Amino acid sequence: MRTVARASRLPVQLLLLLSAGNFSPILSEAQSRGPLSGFVIEKGRGGIQGAEVSVASRSAVTNERGEFYFRDLPEGTVTVRARRLGFIPDSVKVTVASKGTARVELRLLTVATALSPVVVRSGARSYTGRLAGYYQRLEKGNSGYFISRQQIDRENPRMLSQLLTHVPGVTAQRMRGGGSGVRMRGRNCWPLVWLDGFSMGAGEVDLDAFVPSSLQGIELYLGSTTAPFKYIASRDQSSCGTILLWSRGPDTDPILPRITQTRALEDLVASRAVYTAEQVDKPAAQETGQHMAIVYPPALLADGVRGSVAAEFVVDTLGRIEAGSLGIIASTHPLFSEAVRQALEGATYQPALREGKPVRQVVQQPFQFTPTADRGAGRSN
Repeated sequence: MRTVARASRLPVQLLLLLSAGNFSPILSEAQSRGPLSGFVIEKGRGGIQGAEVSVASRSAVTNERGEFYFRDLPEGTVTVRARRLGFIPDSVKVTVASKGTARVELRLLTVATALSPVVVRSGARSYTGRLAGYYQRLEKGNSGYFISRQQIDRENPRMLSQLLTHVPGVTAQRMRGGGSGVRMRGRNCWPLVWLDGFSMGAGEVDLDAFVPSSLQGIELYLGSTTAPFKYIASRDQSSCGTILLWSRGPDTDPILPRITQTRALEDLVASRAVYTAEQVDKPAAQETGQHMAIVYPPALLADGVRGSVAAEFVVDTLGRIEAGSLGIIASTHPLFSEAVRQALEGATYQPALREGKPVRQVVQQPFQFTPTADRGAGRSN
């Protein structure tokens, strides 16, 4: 079977002082023309979410990939500054002109003391919901060809037929009334197409009517009997092959809350309402022996995707995560972020101590997702 691819510690007062001053830029002075965009990153983690970027009296907050964008900046040389709680700020000079767009990169070094990493392994795999069968077949990878979401997003094709013809033995075919279909293994007939488990009928289907970015995964079975039994039609309708299309939805793309707590946390730390690890006698820590129940996202587990998340939150005086304080610093995938959010809702910690009394402390904690079971043979990119 083959599958188609797819620091040292610094007190927070010093951090706030540094964020208001001038810094030696990691990047050399860049020339830009017009709008300005870029990334704020941390070495080893990638983009930093929730970092404040300021330029020419304007500010923006980086998204989940660490990206930011400014438009209509005044012409001339300006200084772009990036800051976030728990990191040493950075700055870079840029010359803005009337046309074009420049991309710059700012690199922040962490100084916050993080809790011990949580490693999430796949363990026993059990899939539920409308995509359970697809995930099970994708994981086993022992029949047919699979085009996962990872490949769809990576290639970002305009037309679905372009993606399907990457499979050996599949060729594009223009339809008489317009549109595009495919033929499998040289056959002169159309394959049977299913969408989310429902047959699209016995006639030829215009595959380019489906937007590739709306699909979670695709299965192709070139033979008449290789498709899963429930998708083999009667009267030899499957003799020209079978295509199973699975759409995206709330179960694959949950709506995530926008992170807005970064500045509020900075204000609380500055006022000593919330402390950092450097300001307490005994830092907050995870409860000994506590098992954090984190569900490995099925779509990523089935495709063998590894990833990481860095979370930030306030542990209150009772050892619970303070409501509204949870944010994501960096993440390799939104589904990993959502899994961490859900697990942290019920997590408990040992509260920090200052002068013998429990106090609120802001902490950071990394999470690593690692699938452990053997993958199906024959995967290729």
